[in-house]
Amino acid sequence: MAERNTTDAELGGASVATPRAPGGSAVPESTARENTASGDRRPGAHTLRSGPGRLLVWFYGVFTVAAVSRSAAQILTRFDEAPLAYTLSAVAGLVYALITLSLVRGGEGARRVGLVCCTGELLGVLGVGAWTLAEPSAFPDATVWSDFGVGYLFLPVALPVAGLLWLRRKQPAGEGGR
Repeated sequence: MAERNTTDAELGGASVATPRAPGGSAVPESTARENTASGDRRPGAHTLRSGPGRLLVWFYGVFTVAAVSRSAAQILTRFDEAPLAYTLSAVAGLVYALITLSLVRGGEGARRVGLVCCTGELLGVLGVGAWTLAEPSAFPDATVWSDFGVGYLFLPVALPVAGLLWLRRKQPAGEGGR
């Protein structure tokens, strides 16, 4: 949480609260206003939950519940039928959960975790999608990422791309962002 230093304004001695970073440097007013509006008062925290970010949080939340619950049921009831497929679905669910948490949490560290997880998800979807087409016998049952996510309207391919674009867009100025 940002420290708030109170200083006397030149006119009339009125007190004005100026947001300060933990090191004592002033936080730009636009950043402080944006963080406060999103409910996050940390300096440099991002509003990944606004606009398209909110939609991504919703989709990733739904995919987390779907993938984790589906894989848990499959692992508990018939793991011996398709252990690779069910394990990959569980991994997909955990990746979705990490991305959801990083989008909700915001901040630079969470943004980095989100970028790594979205990249891993995209590589997983492309790799498993190609594998299921090249060697269908390896997958007696479908995974979330089978055939590039055809069972989920190809959203498993679209989500990491959208997530990467959103997280890169929200990169702080001065670090290669806009």
